[in-house]
Amino acid sequence: MTDPTTAAARMESAVCSVVRGHTDVVRRVLACMVSGGHVLLEDFPGTGKTTLAKAIAKAIAGTVFKRVQFTPDLLPSDILGISVFDPRTQEFRFHAGPVFTDILLADEINRASPRTQSALLEAMGERQATIDGQRHALDGLFFVIATQNPVEFRGTYPLPEAQMDRFAMQCSLGYVSAAEESAILAAQADVHPLDTLEAVVTREEVLALMAAAKHVRFSPELRDYVVALVGATRGRPEIQLSASPRASLALMKVSQAMALFEGGDFVSPEIIQKMAVDVIAHRLVLEPEARFGGLSARQIVMDLIAQTPVPV
Repeated sequence: MTDPTTAAARMESAVCSVVRGHTDVVRRVLACMVSGGHVLLEDFPGTGKTTLAKAIAKAIAGTVFKRVQFTPDLLPSDILGISVFDPRTQEFRFHAGPVFTDILLADEINRASPRTQSALLEAMGERQATIDGQRHALDGLFFVIATQNPVEFRGTYPLPEAQMDRFAMQCSLGYVSAAEESAILAAQADVHPLDTLEAVVTREEVLALMAAAKHVRFSPELRDYVVALVGATRGRPEIQLSASPRASLALMKVSQAMALFEGGDFVSPEIIQKMAVDVIAHRLVLEPEARFGGLSARQIVMDLIAQTPVPV
């Protein structure tokens, strides 16, 4: 069996060969996948969100990748599946929806109605889907990459707090430098790098990587540090809705996975600090006065990181 850190490095290198100029974000997203969580990419059109999802799927041999383009008329059954009556057998046959996959790209998730958005809640939170009263398990690798546009709000339905809390992380790719953008143009002059990307790890290796992440050493002092960071969001006057214990759990798991990608077998305070903003900020709801005053959830979390004592 391949060493977990070696498999992580190969996967990261393959994805970065397609998604150029975003090495740090690629590592964060892969760490989120290995931790068993899901990620929300909020960014401008054309920054590579869909390409990132496709590159991850192609880099892993044996995975099933499905994409759902969220629209206002999308129904829950379009995601979960539906039972269809077969007149030959006089029985209902279940036709699985795109949620039954290894990697699911939920493109422009905020364009669908809240009813349809909520169809993903059970799947993301409990790795199962209930259709017609029957529960169907989502086995193995189940990773949701959802995207949304942060500036276009016409015809959209903002994700409710419960839905946001199901995402382990929220991050952005952003624009690349001029040099990287020029390199992207050169790389796509003849063929898209995605078309020539070969799988570098197997599905079994990724599942083994996920299992190894659970055993990365996480000291009791660091557990207390995570609890203190998340707990610092509670009781603050500028925060209307604070982070829950689910945020603490996600921060621990994502930090363990990130340690593997950084070649270590233990979590350090620096790794926790690196991941804290992406894990905590999107779960916070600020008071209107704080928002109008120019405060952002990410800035508040960065301030809390600076104020919370680091274990030594």
